[in-house]
This record gives sequence, structure tokens and C-alpha cells, in this order.
Amino acid sequence: MARRTVEQLSEQLLDKPLAALSPEERGVLEAIVSRQIVADDAGILADEQTSFGERLSDRVAAIGGSWGFIIAFALVLFGWMVLNSEVLARFDAAFDPYPFIFLNLILSTLAAIQAPIIMMSQNRAANKDRIAAAHDYEVNLRAEIDIIRLHEKMDLLMLEKVTGIEADLVEIKAAVKRAG
Repeated sequence: MARRTVEQLSEQLLDKPLAALSPEERGVLEAIVSRQIVADDAGILADEQTSFGERLSDRVAAIGGSWGFIIAFALVLFGWMVLNSEVLARFDAAFDPYPFIFLNLILSTLAAIQAPIIMMSQNRAANKDRIAAAHDYEVNLRAEIDIIRLHEKMDLLMLEKVTGIEADLVEIKAAVKRAG
């Protein structure tokens, strides 16, 4: 079977002209013609496109969303309150007495900084998911096209086999007539 071009594969397998193909579809057909593999790790593809700030936001989100951070932060808060209400208050040296206004300011500032950083990380995760979905589409399309092409080859082989058997039967019938 002669190798087909991208244009031929587009018409025969996808029933679309080449100009109507999406970039993903065109890429898959070009990979088939050039016999390239389209299965790559989508995570690596997405990570190659990240900036330092995006990687930093991922780390901040990973740390800020962990039990270790929550427990450590709870201990720091508890220590702050005990220090300012029990220990330093006895010596009249509490720098942030109850109702802990300075602590509230620090917590508000931390939340104001941490929230957008976590949002950046979530946006990057969503972008990574979009890249993975597009890549999955390409791999699935390639698999479907390869299955169609295998069916075509099997049909062609079966046709050749049946044609060969029919030719053999014609020869056998002719030989039987001559002998009989």
C-alpha cells in the first residue's frame, strides 16, 4: 500500500479538507505521515512553559495548603497569644496585649498576600489541565486513526486472500473439467 499524504489522510480518515483541520488534527496526521510518536508527558510539556513566579506560587500553595503549615501556624498563633497574655503581661511588657490587634494585622496581611499567590497556582493548574486535555485529544485521535488504518489493511489483506482463493478454485474447476 502506498504511503498517503496528509491531504489524503485528512479526506479519507476524517472526511475533512486539509484547511478545515484543527492544529491538533493536522499535527496528528503529520505525525502519522512522518511516523512520529505523539505520546509525550503532558506534565513535562506544561512545566517547560512555566516561569519562576509560577513555580514559586506552586510551592507557596503547596506549603500553605499542607497540614504541616496549619499545625505550625496554629502553634505560632497559640504561642503569640500565650506570650502576650500570660508571660509578658506579668512584667507589663506585652507588645500586643489582648485583643491582639497587631496579630490581626499580621494575619490580614498574610491572607492578602497568600490568596493571590494561591490563585496564581490554581490558574497554572487549570492551564496544565488544558494542556493535558489537548494532548489527550491528540493521542486519542492518533489511536482512533491508527485503528481505522489497521482495519483498512486487514480488509485489503482479506480481499487479497479471498481473491487468491477464488483464483485457486477457478484453476481447480478447470483441472477437474479437463480430467473428467
